[in-house]
Amino acid sequence: MPLTTSSPDSEAGPEPSDAPVDVRTALCGRLGYSFADPSLLDLALRHRSWCAEHGGVPSNERLEFLGDSVLGLVVTARLYRDDPDTSEGVLARRRSELVSAVALAGVGRQIGLGEAVALGKGEETTGGRAKTSILSDALEAVLGAVYLDGGMDAATGVVLRLFAERIDAVTSGGPGSDHKSRLQELSAQEFGELPRYELSEEGPEHMKTFRAVVVVAGEVRGAGEGRTKKEAEQAAALEACGRLTGVPSSAPFQQVVADQDTRGGAATGTGGHHG
Repeated sequence: MPLTTSSPDSEAGPEPSDAPVDVRTALCGRLGYSFADPSLLDLALRHRSWCAEHGGVPSNERLEFLGDSVLGLVVTARLYRDDPDTSEGVLARRRSELVSAVALAGVGRQIGLGEAVALGKGEETTGGRAKTSILSDALEAVLGAVYLDGGMDAATGVVLRLFAERIDAVTSGGPGSDHKSRLQELSAQEFGELPRYELSEEGPEHMKTFRAVVVVAGEVRGAGEGRTKKEAEQAAALEACGRLTGVPSSAPFQQVVADQDTRGGAATGTGGHHG
């Protein structure tokens, strides 16, 4: 359906002119959802920098607050139902990985969210459309808007469409739960370079312990150890993700491995949840 602002009773205010109707229509196509009240989508796409330049109209921050809870509930319920034998600790780490700022921004990039966000001139000139924080917040706001517009069933459908592959990857121990891949993405976004790992080992050949440190932007960001080089690098990457996102992991990587080994699965974990 055509997307035009129209609701005088909402917080929407004026239409963000730097998010043309065709861009928002394409975004809705990728979401798999059409808004009955398009002004909610307009509000969800409105960054505070744009609002400051347009008379201080409401930004997407309240919708972001709502969308964060909607996303958390949908993902938690899906994880809970998919694997009834998984411990609470592993479920919590998987959820934290799926709803992290890095994961949300990755989904935002896949659906072209940055093209539709209304930004102030300062953010526009400094690459705001590609910033992890702006994209992750905007995606949460969009999910909040879907919830207000269509209810929990609509919001659940959108979340599961957007996150299905990532949920499957996390629960199966695939690339979505690979801390090195996540750190590589985060490092490239924030610093424009890839992480560098330094390895050492000790012990006899049949009982070696490997230690790894990971360097990002000239600084050691994480360290870890394991029974293999890969395990040590994953542990270091997990710690680095936690430090770079500002929320350290709630459990050592080795404990994640132990939890998973008790049910014969692969190790998973999280780099932390954004606030």
